[in-house]
Amino acid sequence: MKKTLLPLSFALSLAWSLPGGAAPVTDQHWSLLARQLFPALSDMGNARLDNANAVLAARRARIDACQQAPTCVLNAGLWSDAEIGELAAAAAKAPASAWRKPALADDGIPAQVGRELRGLNSILQVYGLGAAPHYPLIDGPLEPAGSQHFTATVADAVAMAKAGADDPALALDPSLRLAVALLDANGRDDAIAFEPLDPQHNAAALGRAHIIDWKLYRYTALIIPGIGPENALPLSPRGKLNVRMAAKRFADGEAPFIILSGASVHPRGTRYVEAVEMRRALIERYGVPAESVIIEPYARHTTTNLRNVTRRLVAMGAPLDKDSLIITNTGQSGYIESPEFSARNQKELGYLPGTVGKRLSPTELTFRPSAKSLRIDPADPLDP
Repeated sequence: MKKTLLPLSFALSLAWSLPGGAAPVTDQHWSLLARQLFPALSDMGNARLDNANAVLAARRARIDACQQAPTCVLNAGLWSDAEIGELAAAAAKAPASAWRKPALADDGIPAQVGRELRGLNSILQVYGLGAAPHYPLIDGPLEPAGSQHFTATVADAVAMAKAGADDPALALDPSLRLAVALLDANGRDDAIAFEPLDPQHNAAALGRAHIIDWKLYRYTALIIPGIGPENALPLSPRGKLNVRMAAKRFADGEAPFIILSGASVHPRGTRYVEAVEMRRALIERYGVPAESVIIEPYARHTTTNLRNVTRRLVAMGAPLDKDSLIITNTGQSGYIESPEFSARNQKELGYLPGTVGKRLSPTELTFRPSAKSLRIDPADPLDP
């Protein structure tokens, strides 16, 4: 008897309808968030390195033994120093082809894996176990730790993570699903709010940057850090001042681009994104061409203003051995130049995002970016 072949579309729909033949479901939102927060761990999950099997199997058994009790699952999901060392050692033996560019930090893959695992621990502790975030006024879960609503949200997140157990995008370890589910349950997907950032929001400027002759300009870009309002205004008065100074300096022709850095931070819950509002003001109020403006809408602090601007300079193909120019109000400018700011960078980032150089005026400082700024660190899951 001749067999009749089913059309591919019908066969696929049939497979989805049969319980035993259902394909695993990939949550595209979780996948994007995981790649943004944990680029090296995501790559390891895809590579399925044999030399990491023992530590991963032991962790799965430990988490499974909790039988979905939330506090037990979260504590079991934490990575010990020994486990971090084992996974980092396994990563060191992986072929170069296993890694995408975001995972390739200047201090090596093992260091990047360690950073990501310690950041993952921080997410479980803050969003699952009630530890205090670094900045309680603007970061952390929706509900107060220990409250009934906090406990319910954690339980829901643990259930969400279990439901996504077959998601191939988070295959390495159950702790990745736990971390992403906790952020999702709290609506804290800030780290991917503007993705894909450059193709969608900076395309015209980056297209121009890739053909520009950088030698024609004194500075690669004018950097305008955020100085958020503490009220419902789109821009603070000092933010408006920064925009005006940037427009005036841009008219001098010494830099081909203005990079605006600032997220939706102050006041907590604001709908205004500072980089977006500064861009609107530059274009609408001062006539700066849109193809000369780049937004960096993720930075939540002055430290990450400079770190994230460096990332945009790299995306633009700008030379890192050439100065850019920071333009901001006198208070913030003086702070950026201070030993206090250097110490804060070392404490919060672990490095200086670049070298603050010559002061040209009370509101202008030169800045030479550092490749260290390309290190992804989910210790701040809202802006890694």
